[in-house]
Amino acid sequence: MTRTPGSAGPGSTKPLLIACALGIERLALRGGDRSGAAGPVLVLRTGMGAEAADYAVARTLGEQGPVRDAAVIASGFCAGLVPGMNPGDVVVATETRDGRGSTVCTDAELLAGAVARALPGRVVHTGPLTGSDHVVRGTAERAALRATGAIGVDMESAATLAGALRAGPRPVAAVRVVVDAPGHELVRLGTLGGGISAFRVLRQVLPAFYEWHRSLLLPRR
Repeated sequence: MTRTPGSAGPGSTKPLLIACALGIERLALRGGDRSGAAGPVLVLRTGMGAEAADYAVARTLGEQGPVRDAAVIASGFCAGLVPGMNPGDVVVATETRDGRGSTVCTDAELLAGAVARALPGRVVHTGPLTGSDHVVRGTAERAALRATGAIGVDMESAATLAGALRAGPRPVAAVRVVVDAPGHELVRLGTLGGGISAFRVLRQVLPAFYEWHRSLLLPRR
């Protein structure tokens, strides 16, 4: 099953919801440059895992409130699957996948360009982002996921976007910073160079999210 997002209409002032799983991810996203937003922005910590992410996002968007019609970005850290990836690289998803189906991301090419401008010198990868019910470890497991065409894996993005669309049509996207990759496996997030690098990159990516969000508010031809 393929889920297709909606789009904001001309003149819309829809808010932006940025969903992440971990406290350290929320700290980075809340601590970044918050200027340039086109409307209200909420950074939501969902908790770890697909079930928690789906529930938290659907519940938040299902409530009567300022973010009910928000565009949604799933963000945070991920594991890279492509040989040659390094911690601090960025994955902009063209689609997210899990066992329930796939979700096409809104204007992924535009978002990838915005990320590249916000993070000069960083490598930006575009492609499918797949879901897992556990932290992926080891060469064999990465290779098996890579064989499906995915370039990155995390536990929450696919469920986040599925939950968002279940609450109503809206633009959706997923942007993840690589925290470990083939040849750079991370043992503990906060103690090694890869984790520190990924945290800094995540903190600097917000202007790209705002550029993507502003583009949704423009009239479409």
